[in-house]
Order: sequence, then C-alpha cells, then structure tokens
Amino acid sequence: MLLDTDLILPPTQDELPCDDGVPMETQRHKWQMDLLIDGLSTWLDAREEGYVNGNMFIYFSLAQVKNQDFKGPDFFAVLGVPKGERKSWVVWEEEKAPDVVIELLSRSTAQQDKAEKKQIYQDKLRVSEYFWYDPFNPEDFAGFTLQDGHYAAIPPNSQGWLLSDRLQLALVRWSGDYRGIETVWLRWATLEGDLLPTAQELAMAAQQQAETAQQQAEAAQQQAEAAQQQLEATQQRADRLAQRLRELGIDPEL
Repeated sequence: MLLDTDLILPPTQDELPCDDGVPMETQRHKWQMDLLIDGLSTWLDAREEGYVNGNMFIYFSLAQVKNQDFKGPDFFAVLGVPKGERKSWVVWEEEKAPDVVIELLSRSTAQQDKAEKKQIYQDKLRVSEYFWYDPFNPEDFAGFTLQDGHYAAIPPNSQGWLLSDRLQLALVRWSGDYRGIETVWLRWATLEGDLLPTAQELAMAAQQQAETAQQQAEAAQQQAEAAQQQLEATQQRADRLAQRLRELGIDPEL
C-alpha cells in the first residue's frame, strides 16, 4: 500500500519528515525546553533505558502522515525503551507512546495546547501524564493523569509541585538564573525537592569539588611544611643547648 507521497507503509523514521523549519516561539521557550530536557537527561544517565527530547515530531497514525501533521510536543519522556538517537519518535516502530508530555504555552498556542493537543494525547497517543506551563506566566501550570481513558487533574501538593507518578519525580517552579535570565523556571526535582541538575551544573559542581579538594590538599601541605619547620626549629634549639652544655663540661646525654 502506498501513500500519495510514494512512501511504503509503514514508513520509518528515516523516511518521514523530521523538520518543518518552524522555530520555537521565543528564546525563553527554547531555553525552558532545554532546561527540562537537560535535567531529565542527567537523571536518565544513571538508568539503563529511557529517552527524552522535545520539539521533535511524534508519529502515531498513517492519517497523520497523509495530512502532513508532524508537529510534536515541546517535551516528552519515554521509559523502558533503548537509549539512542532518533530523528523522530515513530510509535509503530518503537511500539510505545511517550509516558510524559509537557507543552510550553504561548499566546499563539495556549488554546490549542489546552484543548486539541490535550485531546490527542488523551485519545490517540494515550500519554499517561500531560502537563502545560507558560514560561511568561508561571501561574498557568497544570497537570493531568490518564484514568479510565480520560485525563484527571493532578492536584498540586502543599509546596505547589505537580508530581509525576510515572517518573516518580516532581515538577517545581524554581526562581533562579538560567543562561543569564532570572525568572521562574519549571524544573524537575526529586520527590524530596532536590533539583535534578543540568549537565552544566554537574560540571560546575565537579569543578567546585575539585577546587575544594585542591585547596584542602594545599592547606594540608602548608600544615605539613609548618610542622616540619617547627620540628627543625625544635631540633636546632636542642642542638644549641647540647653544644652549650658540652662547652660547660656537662655531658648532654646524662
């Protein structure tokens, strides 16, 4: 069976378009997406399986291919799949849809993200958990979990976090500086509230640990040198005293 695009069904990720040339909404949207992906990537590094990406096409039906409806979510994570590079996420190849999806709202996309896309993730992709967040309006933050085929709202906990049961992690609003922008960012954290570090933060922490270890080593060396100098000074005083006793005819060994 052929499509009018002459692709043999079912097409693979190598045969499907993976770029529509449409950029992200704003720099903050792009960096917010990067922050979410980077934080979860370091978490996945300690696990044997799993995949995370964003702004990547997700193919889930042949009708979608025919209609050339290729736009994917800003963030998605999939558990229990091999690690490795993908051009697109093709559900019939992977035999699995994303477990978690996050859309970053903007004026031009908010209505679609809250209605049409939410319906697609619920009814067609069967995404276990769906969240949305507005990088310019942190109060517009919501999450949903699939229950009996329909999305039910995830209530925030007492700290205002939204918990992901699939990942056993929390989505938290963090006030801080990321790439020179001081604002409220959405970040992944443990259920205890510890932020998942980005690769850059891990590198900085490692550098700080190395510098601290170097400083401690230098301090220990200085202490050893000071102790050696004190020992030598004590020995010199003892030698002078012994010499003086010998001059006085007294055996210093007695």
